[in-house]
Amino acid sequence: MNLAVIPSQLTGSIASIPSKSTAHRLLICSALSDKPVTLALPSSSEDIDATIGCLRALGAEIVRDAETVTVTPVKDVPPNPLLDCRESGSTLRFLLPAAASVCEHVRFTGRGRLPERPIGELVDVIKLHGVTLSANRLPFETDGRLTGGEFVLSGDISSQYLSGLLMTLPRLGEDSNIRLTTKLVSSAYVDITLSVLERFGVRTERSDNWYFIPGNQAFVSPGRLTVDGDWSNAAFFLSAGAIGAPVTVTGLNPDSPQGDKAIVGLLRRFGAGVLSDGASVTVVPGRLCGCEIDLCEVPDLLPALAVVAACAEGETRFVNGSRLRYKESDRLLSTVLMIQALGGKAEKHSDGLTVRGCALSGGTVKSFSDHRIAMAAAIAGIRCSEAVTILGAEAVNKSHPAFFSDYAKLGGKTYVL
Repeated sequence: MNLAVIPSQLTGSIASIPSKSTAHRLLICSALSDKPVTLALPSSSEDIDATIGCLRALGAEIVRDAETVTVTPVKDVPPNPLLDCRESGSTLRFLLPAAASVCEHVRFTGRGRLPERPIGELVDVIKLHGVTLSANRLPFETDGRLTGGEFVLSGDISSQYLSGLLMTLPRLGEDSNIRLTTKLVSSAYVDITLSVLERFGVRTERSDNWYFIPGNQAFVSPGRLTVDGDWSNAAFFLSAGAIGAPVTVTGLNPDSPQGDKAIVGLLRRFGAGVLSDGASVTVVPGRLCGCEIDLCEVPDLLPALAVVAACAEGETRFVNGSRLRYKESDRLLSTVLMIQALGGKAEKHSDGLTVRGCALSGGTVKSFSDHRIAMAAAIAGIRCSEAVTILGAEAVNKSHPAFFSDYAKLGGKTYVL
C-alpha cells in the first residue's frame, strides 16, 4: 500500500497500544505455565500474531476476544511442529530455545528480511547443549532436546538471545549459568524479561554479566495480567508533539521497565516541553536544538528522533547504533534515506548518523518494509511544505496496525494512492 500524507497539524490525545515487547514475553511464559492465563490485550500486531501462531503450533490453546487473550499452556506437543515466525525477530529468537526444550524435532520458517537477521551465536550456543540444526539460517529444522548448564554469549549483538534463554532454562532439569563476554546492550529489554519471569514466580540471580538460573522451576500462572502501554510506538506521536502542536498519549506506565520511556528525557534534551501526569504524557513544542544521542540502550527510537533532529536547530549526532543495520531494514541507511528524501540533511556513519536541521520539503519515502521508517515518515509529514508519499506504508502492521487511524484521530490527513 502506498499512502500520501498531506501536511497537517497533529494535536489531541490518543491511548497507547499494548507493548509488543511485553506481550511476546507474557504469551510465551503463559504457554509454559501450569494453568491458563488471561492477558488484557485489546489490540495486536503482525509480530504478536506470529508468536501466537507459533505457540499454537507447539500445542498451546489461545483464545482471543475483543479485549483479552486466554492462553491454555502447552501439554502435548504435536510431532515435528512448524513454527512460522513471519518477519518477527523476537518470535524466532525467543522460541528457538523454548521449542527445543519441549520438542525433539521442530521446523522453523520465516519471511522478509528475517532469514538475514543475526541468530548465529544463539545457534552456536544451543548446539553445545544437545540441539542440532539443519541450517544456520531460516528455514531449518532442529533435532534433540535442549539441556542446561553453562552458556556463554556476547552481550553486544542481541539482548533477545539472553531473553530467550532466560525464559527457557528455568524449566530444565538442571541449574544453568549464562555468562556474557561483553557488556550487555539494550539491557532494558532483559529487564522486561526478568520482570515478566517474576510475575510467574520464576527465580533468577544476576550479577554484572552473569546470570544463575535454578532448574526444575515451575511457571506459576498469575491468573490475569495487563500488558503495559507501548513506549516505543508512543514515541512517534510524542515526537509529533515536539515538532508541531501538543500531543498527549495515555496509558503509559512511568515505572515500566521498557527502555524507550527514555523518550521523555530525550525530547526534553532537544528542548520540547514534556508534562507527565500519572499514566499520561503530553509533549508540547519548544525551541529545538541539536544534541548527541547514544543509541546503545534505545536503538528503536532512532527513526522518530531523527525526524525531531531534522526539525531542530544545528546538528544532532546519533552514536553507538551499529546494531541497527540488522533490524527490519538497515535502519541507519533507511533513516538517512528517509530524511534525505524529504529534503533534509543526514549522513550515515559506521555506528550512527548525523542530522542537520533544515526545512523539510516533502517527497517520496521507501519504507523498506520497516514499520518504524513508515511511521517516522508520516510524523515528518506534519513539518513538510508538500505532501509525503510512503511506499509500503502497510509495514506499520508489524507493530501498530491502527497507526494511521490514530494519526487521523489527531487530525492527520492521508489517502491511499
